[in-house]
Amino acid sequence: MFRISHIKSRALTALALVGILTGASAMATDIETKGPVTLINAFEVPVDQVDATVAFWEKSRDFLKEQPGYISTRLHQALAPDAKFQLINVARWESPEAFQAAIRKMREGLQLPEGRGPVFHSALYRVIRTDED
Repeated sequence: MFRISHIKSRALTALALVGILTGASAMATDIETKGPVTLINAFEVPVDQVDATVAFWEKSRDFLKEQPGYISTRLHQALAPDAKFQLINVARWESPEAFQAAIRKMREGLQLPEGRGPVFHSALYRVIRTDED
């Protein structure tokens, strides 16, 4: 059985890696983007780590929402406990540059604990079609 501190440590590690992972994939912008961008981050989280992961997500959100260019974020949880992606974060930023600057700033303040945690799949997206088209 995991101790709560161990679960929190694993969640911290995983979420701290969000900055690193999004730094690699979400920051790569070969396409010129005008206007807001959307970060979509799918979390593969063991069911027993969801609560700790959500708690750290809230701390990260509180930091990021104070950064220039932040628009909004929403964390979604799967209804099915066996879903591959238990959590999906969808965040809006004014530009890729604003997102990159915020992640760099967040990464500077993070201390990476040891251990492994949830796996993240993230990238920045731009809207190309809507129901208004």
